[in-house]
Amino acid sequence: MPFASNGPVELYYETFGSPGDEPLLLVNGLGSQCVSYDVEFCQRFVDLGFFVIRFDNRDVGLSSKLDEFTPHLKDVTAALREGREADVPYRLSDMATDAIAVLDALDVERAHVAGVSMGGMIVQQLAIDHASRLWSMTSIMSTTGDRDVGQASPEVAALFYAPPGQDRATVIARSQALQRLTSPTEFDPDRVAQRVGDAFDRCFCPRGVARQLAAVMASGSRTQSLRSVDVPALVIHGDADTLIDISGGVSTAQCIPGARFLTVAGMGHDLAPRDWATIVEAISDHAWSASERTKNQGTT
Repeated sequence: MPFASNGPVELYYETFGSPGDEPLLLVNGLGSQCVSYDVEFCQRFVDLGFFVIRFDNRDVGLSSKLDEFTPHLKDVTAALREGREADVPYRLSDMATDAIAVLDALDVERAHVAGVSMGGMIVQQLAIDHASRLWSMTSIMSTTGDRDVGQASPEVAALFYAPPGQDRATVIARSQALQRLTSPTEFDPDRVAQRVGDAFDRCFCPRGVARQLAAVMASGSRTQSLRSVDVPALVIHGDADTLIDISGGVSTAQCIPGARFLTVAGMGHDLAPRDWATIVEAISDHAWSASERTKNQGTT
């Protein structure tokens, strides 16, 4: 199995298409594994001329687990409230470096990157810290880290922060209940059961998810840093998202100079098959436009 290394952290990755095509790195959200990007979804990009890379973030899937660190989210919350440095094993900047390690393992000098939810935050951090490695960035159903935008509804927050359960059936039932709230117009209980069950069988690591959440919390706001980003940016958000309110996407686009914003009607917090055509077209058009613009700049 292919792995990239970022110091002691090993990152499992998979690829689709030809290495000679335009590279597109897909970054996962909180607790989700690379298989959350369906093979058919990836293949749509391959058919358009992209070399697609998906990988497991640290602490999920087949990548390294930092089990020597016990997550204490209440302590992180208290530290942030009191203006202290939160004691966490890593932050989003470290997860962005993980993504760079995957590109390095594949000898990809520069790539288009797209991320969903927490993956969108990581993509934003990539644009802040590693702009020279990006052709373009797409942030999907994500936010800036500011607490006054992109917040979950009270009902969704209560369920989201509740324990996930320990057995397969309970985890699936909890995910179905959450998805029913976060993607009300696209909820498919059978699809959720299949995807969550497959992910549970591949790897179940709730402590790792808690560490990822601690990293998100401790990383704080990216608003000021995003104002200096010089990477072609596309921001996509659904108007039915109740986990990260669309204000998070709007704010992200407003912060990044020249960013394009796309609202997807009826889309909640999910890459539902109904929206694949819209999202794939938007990302691919953005990526090709960014590549062409950069090449033209290089010849002038």
